[in-house]
Amino acid sequence: MMALLTLIATVLLPPLGVALKHGIGKTFLINLVLTLILYLPGLVHGIYVNYMR
Repeated sequence: MMALLTLIATVLLPPLGVALKHGIGKTFLINLVLTLILYLPGLVHGIYVNYMR
């Protein structure tokens, strides 16, 4: 159930999904900056960090 919630959060708000899985740290800040620049880079980074690494 938590994996589904993390996936939904990552798609809707990438920094939230990263924070749920990795906490507030360097990865979260990188994702936040990418999401603030444009949504798509933050989404790609969030999916990569949460599911490919």
